[in-house]
Amino acid sequence: MINRAAVKLRYKEPAVAWINEADPYNNNTEITIQSANEEQTVYLIKDRDADTPADVEKWIKLDYDALFESELDGWLTDEELWPKNQSLKLFREWFDVDCYTVIVDNVDSPIEDDGT
Repeated sequence: MINRAAVKLRYKEPAVAWINEADPYNNNTEITIQSANEEQTVYLIKDRDADTPADVEKWIKLDYDALFESELDGWLTDEELWPKNQSLKLFREWFDVDCYTVIVDNVDSPIEDDGT
């Protein structure tokens, strides 16, 4: 086990609607909730930030903006196309948050930064 917890965001309908409306290059390819949630980023956080649901909530309130920007950038790198008001309220409307507190590393080699 490693001394981290993991947070994963699941897209909700308003986020998927934004993806479909904002992308000028989508070529009429409709993104669904299922397809939006197929490849998800897992964010490792300090395990102490996930001791209780209240701790996770506190962490989200402090760091939602970085999560929001990371997810938006994954769809569109042009920040001019992003929503103008990336508030905590909008974050909650767009994402459900899953937190995993037990992370087991089953690989027998060091974790390495891939440089990106």
